[in-house]
Amino acid sequence: MPTFFTKAEARAAARTSIVAKSFGATKTATQVIRESRSAATDTEKFDIFLSHSIVDAELVLGVKHLLEQRGLKVYVDWKNDAKLDRSAVTPETAEMLKKRMNQSASLLYLASEAASNSKWMPWELGYFDGLRGGHVAVMPLVDDPNDRFVGQEYLGLYPKVTQDSYKGTTKKDVFVEKATGWATLDEFRQPTFSWHKYSA
Repeated sequence: MPTFFTKAEARAAARTSIVAKSFGATKTATQVIRESRSAATDTEKFDIFLSHSIVDAELVLGVKHLLEQRGLKVYVDWKNDAKLDRSAVTPETAEMLKKRMNQSASLLYLASEAASNSKWMPWELGYFDGLRGGHVAVMPLVDDPNDRFVGQEYLGLYPKVTQDSYKGTTKKDVFVEKATGWATLDEFRQPTFSWHKYSA
């Protein structure tokens, strides 16, 4: 049965990433991401643009780590474009985010309690949907993997990111699911893909 990712899973992955990158020093998720900054180039390609609230630094670091473990290249603005000021809505910030979304194959909207207060997330979602419709998904982070996700109404328009095992195996994968079909996350980020139909 498909389940959503939990906050506990994201936090555990963040701790793993922090330990790996801090060499025994006690650091926060924000410190680890900022210290591992690397300036993105104008020709660099990303599999996923991770739309998120800065308030969720630990969860963002954990999700980024989980996705990168799957071999995916993830754009996080405060890691890849350190000079960006998301606290102010400016044309310069908007242009840089547009550029990075143009360089990204898909967008995952990290749905958390803090997301509903973000200035940028709804704008990023709308821009990317217009840019590459069909390559936008919502990734809810819940307390319990079997929780239902009830987000802001407009999030119901988009497929959701889940995890599940293949039938008859213990092999887990990450999926993007909508009412009429599904794709693996790896398929979803491809320029063209087809939704698999649910079997009866």
